[in-house]
Amino acid sequence: MNKQEVRSRIEEIGIIPAVRVSSAEDALFATEAVSRGGIPIVEVTLTVPEAHKVISHLVQNAPEVIVGAGGVNDVKTARSCLDAGASFLTSDGFDAEIVGLAVEENAVVIPGTLTPSEVLRAWKMGPDFVKVVPCAQVGGESYIRALKAMFPNVPLIAAGGVNQQTASTFILAGAVALGIGAELIPREAIRRRQPDRISELARRFTGFVSSARSQLHDG
Repeated sequence: MNKQEVRSRIEEIGIIPAVRVSSAEDALFATEAVSRGGIPIVEVTLTVPEAHKVISHLVQNAPEVIVGAGGVNDVKTARSCLDAGASFLTSDGFDAEIVGLAVEENAVVIPGTLTPSEVLRAWKMGPDFVKVVPCAQVGGESYIRALKAMFPNVPLIAAGGVNQQTASTFILAGAVALGIGAELIPREAIRRRQPDRISELARRFTGFVSSARSQLHDG
């Protein structure tokens, strides 16, 4: 998949599941479960042991899934994630070098921001989306709505504290997509090997996104 296709797929599905697990097996298990539930996208966070190997393992073993790297904090790590086959990079803060590298390498990049100044600075670097994180802790959907009013042309991704109760409201407030971790891939479901539970959550979250979008469309 090229950059444009990856970006379109993220926009279309509207959810980026964050996989925070303790092994490559767990990552593959979680990936297969969310994919079966209708979300063929995962972001492997770099807190996962040997995350680069996990990314490469998923790229080879789950070819239908878009695999990205999350929590990328420096340009050297960004480079090794791209070398491992990551289709997109996300960070929890704004690092101009990471965005610059991804733009240069024609890879999708989603820098993390919080304040209007950061959103503006990040967007000027030419990323594909701008993530607002942590969202729920700083005002939730009303904060996203305020940022969207300031920057109507910036595709914002809401992350940090998004759950089943708030997923729709973030989309209605103007988020183009949501970053969701444990609310979608509960640690217990991985530990107990409950793929159906994860798939059901994936279906539920995609339902929230599509119903909110149809409300926007009708409105």
